[in-house]
Amino acid sequence: MRGAVGLKSRDMRTLSLLGVALLCLFAMPAATDDDHQHPSNACVGQYKDWTQIGQVCAKYFNTPRSFADAESACRQAASGGHLVSVHDEQTNADVLAIVLKYNPSSPRIWLGGQRFGQSSTFVWTDGSSWNFWKWVAGQPSNSGNHENCVEMNWTNLGEWNDDWCIKQKPFICAFQWQHERGD
Repeated sequence: MRGAVGLKSRDMRTLSLLGVALLCLFAMPAATDDDHQHPSNACVGQYKDWTQIGQVCAKYFNTPRSFADAESACRQAASGGHLVSVHDEQTNADVLAIVLKYNPSSPRIWLGGQRFGQSSTFVWTDGSSWNFWKWVAGQPSNSGNHENCVEMNWTNLGEWNDDWCIKQKPFICAFQWQHERGD
């Protein structure tokens, strides 16, 4: 039996790769019965091309639209649909993952946040609480007093910026997931 000193570099690479594979295997969560019914985080029924993020189903739309037109498209795409609202770091990361899956080369999107009137307060189009934000340093700036809508991935991936609502961007729609919708 050879000691570690006697191993060839090819043998060491094999052991290293085996170690990485074992670490990945043990780091994976155990499958549950639910995983077999729905092998991914896809929503079900007519929304199987949407992704479940917490309690919402979300979908990326690559057709650039103004903020108002994107919100209108979301309302038409699903009952209770709106531009996506983000309430925690995990949801922000999930939204970013969806964007990078479908459009990694041009990741700027509309989120469902907009300035309330001419104030410095922001609200979500779905009416939920504005209880989380991830602004790029120095934002929101309301440059030219026209930046009233919230985009993601302007200069830093996963961070937000205020921008002119008339600009055309891809977007993510979401609606509250109710299990009776699809099963």
